[in-house]
Amino acid sequence: MAVKLRLVRMGKTKQPTYRLVAADSRSPRNGRFIEIVGTYAPRGRSLAEPDAVVEIDNAKAVKWLSEGAQPTERVAKLLERSGAMAEFTAAKAAK
Repeated sequence: MAVKLRLVRMGKTKQPTYRLVAADSRSPRNGRFIEIVGTYAPRGRSLAEPDAVVEIDNAKAVKWLSEGAQPTERVAKLLERSGAMAEFTAAKAAK
């Protein structure tokens, strides 16, 4: 089974929030997933907090990457932003 790290759209119309999940590559975008790895709010949480919010559990992300999960382009950028990709490459180099 090929696993991908990808985004699942949540939220209201014109106010998207996304979950970063590990899912089978054959399942639909908002279909079944294996585990929630983090969240991403591109428009912020509220009017008082308008900046994009990225909350990723780096330990889970590194675990999935080490097991061979392939991130999508957007997820790879978010993992770099959170530092999970740097942790993965450091762990991979240490082996």
